[in-house]
Amino acid sequence: MLNLSLATWDHDRAMALHDGRVGVEGAALDGTILPTGKLFPIAVQEARFDVTELSLSSYMLQLSQGTSAYTAIPVFLSRMFRHNGFYGRTDSDVRSPADLAGRRVGVPEYQMTAGLWMRGILADEYGVDPERIHWRTGALDAGVRRERLTLDLPEGMVVEPITEGETLQDLLLAGEIDGLLAPKPPTAFVEGDPRIRRLVDDPETAERVWHARTGFFPIMHLVALRKSLADEHPWLPHALFDSFVRARDLALERLDEIWLGSANRISLPWFGPAMERAHAAFGDNMWSYGVTANRAELDTLCRYSHDQHLATRRLQVDELFHPSVLAT
Repeated sequence: MLNLSLATWDHDRAMALHDGRVGVEGAALDGTILPTGKLFPIAVQEARFDVTELSLSSYMLQLSQGTSAYTAIPVFLSRMFRHNGFYGRTDSDVRSPADLAGRRVGVPEYQMTAGLWMRGILADEYGVDPERIHWRTGALDAGVRRERLTLDLPEGMVVEPITEGETLQDLLLAGEIDGLLAPKPPTAFVEGDPRIRRLVDDPETAERVWHARTGFFPIMHLVALRKSLADEHPWLPHALFDSFVRARDLALERLDEIWLGSANRISLPWFGPAMERAHAAFGDNMWSYGVTANRAELDTLCRYSHDQHLATRRLQVDELFHPSVLAT
């Protein structure tokens, strides 16, 4: 019996592996739950855990350099639409993402997957070349944040850290940057500060239209296994994949039970209508794992990573995953 350390955030799709409702055949798991802001630097800088949730963008960057300690399995623990993440000032002439061309724009880390997606959307949907933007990086609205990996950018491209003690939110409100790509709503926006606004007026509608056209539900994080373990135990990647599928299915069954029950056990008004809209958009495959169903989306991310000067070469989808799970 293998003893494996496992680290993820507390996604409902992973919790059955942490609490023992789902096991991995041939292995015992020692689980750790960490927010991804703490977990990802550990994963890419230390490779501390045998099985880890991992930023897809960071993984592609390291894989292209030949420095990744991990091989991935196509379990996508985090997915999130991103048209909602463009912010600007209400008094600015930046009224939509298209107006960010040539401007000063903040993003917490240039290499983070949320930024990768939003820059791809800027290029594909709004015709904005990310190289024409003066990027500022650092803490979104509190604390300190630095790039977790070293960037190798072309001459003339500007990705400039903010000063420690500053935040991107404060720079936006002060007019020192013109826009913001945010992985979560900035505190000022949540608190109703009238100086900040989303640059996509109805992001849910924009995301639904985009999803209907592309079929994409933006992949943020995947699960990765230490390469040495995959080499020594070639059965293990598929065993992990199967277990994560079972854990996801339990979480989705629980959501359906709550949705279709006679009382709302989730502290979210209009939870039922939200479930109805999700099922209408996704059918019975609301949170897909596997390479086959996600190949086009993964190929787009490989293109984005190379075009944005993160991956050192244009990766192919099949390179991302252990060979034993390519048929999933």
